[in-house]
Amino acid sequence: MKIKKREIEVAVISDIHLGTYGCHATELLKYLKTIKPKTLILNGDIIDIWQFSKRYWPASHMQVIKHITGLMTKDVKVYYVTGNHDEMLRRFVGFKMGSLKIVNKVSLKIDGKKAWIFHGDVFDVTMKHAKWLAKLGAVGYDTLILINRAVNFISKKMGRGKISLSKKIKNSVKGAVKFLNDFEQTAADIGISNGYDFVVCGHIHQPEIREIKNEHGAIIYMNSGDWIENLSSLEYNNGKWSVYKYHEDLLAQSIELSKKNKVNLNKVQLFENLVEEFNLMKRA
Repeated sequence: MKIKKREIEVAVISDIHLGTYGCHATELLKYLKTIKPKTLILNGDIIDIWQFSKRYWPASHMQVIKHITGLMTKDVKVYYVTGNHDEMLRRFVGFKMGSLKIVNKVSLKIDGKKAWIFHGDVFDVTMKHAKWLAKLGAVGYDTLILINRAVNFISKKMGRGKISLSKKIKNSVKGAVKFLNDFEQTAADIGISNGYDFVVCGHIHQPEIREIKNEHGAIIYMNSGDWIENLSSLEYNNGKWSVYKYHEDLLAQSIELSKKNKVNLNKVQLFENLVEEFNLMKRA
C-alpha cells in the first residue's frame, strides 16, 4: 500500500529504548513510515545501552535504525541528543556524519522563536547521586513490562482492555507526581531565565504541551513522551506544536510490515547489520 507521507518541519522522538522488551519498535516504524520530516530530533534514550548486554534485539529494532539512516541519505537533519540510557555516546558529542550530529542539547530557531531541546536527566537527583539505583530500577522496569504483557494476555482472553502497570504505579505514588511537577517547573524556570520560548524534554515518559509561568515570565514546556507506554512524539508544522499519539493514528496502525521485522537477530547478524548501516552512512 502506497502511503502519502505527512510533511512536517520538526519531529521530536525520545525514550525509544531499543534493545528492551518494552520497546514498541514495530509501532514506531509504522509511524516513521507516515511522516516526511525536515528535521528529526532523537531526544535521548534511543538505544538502551544500559541493558544492551541482553540477547534481545529483534529485527524490528534494526529496521528502526535502518529507517533513520535512510532519512539521513535524503538530507533530513538528524540530531541524536544523548540521554542517560545512551550516555556512553556523550564521549562522541560533536561527531558528525552526513546530516547526523551527536549533541547534548539542541537550540533551534523556528519561525523567529527559540526552542531549547535536551533529554532532561540532568534534573534527576537519582541519576546524579545514585546511578546504580537508577540502573537497578531500569532492570526492574523491564521485568515489570514482561509481567504486564502476561497480565494483558490474560485480560484480552477475558474480553477486557489493556492496562499499564507501570503507569498505575507511577500515578499512585505521590512522590512520583511531585517529581514530575518539579521536573517540569525546573526545566521551565531555566528556559525562561535563558530567554527561550520553548523548552523540550524527554526522560520522564510524560507527553505534554503546556504553558508554565514564574515571576520572570512564561514559556511553553513540552515533552515528547516515550515509545514504551505512551507511543508518542512531538511534531512542529505550520507554526504549531502538537503531541502525536500512535493509538489515535489509524493510518499508521493499518500499515503492514514485512515478516522479517518479527525475526530476532543473533549477535553476529546484529554486528553485520550495524556495520552495513555504518558503511551506508559513510557513502551517503
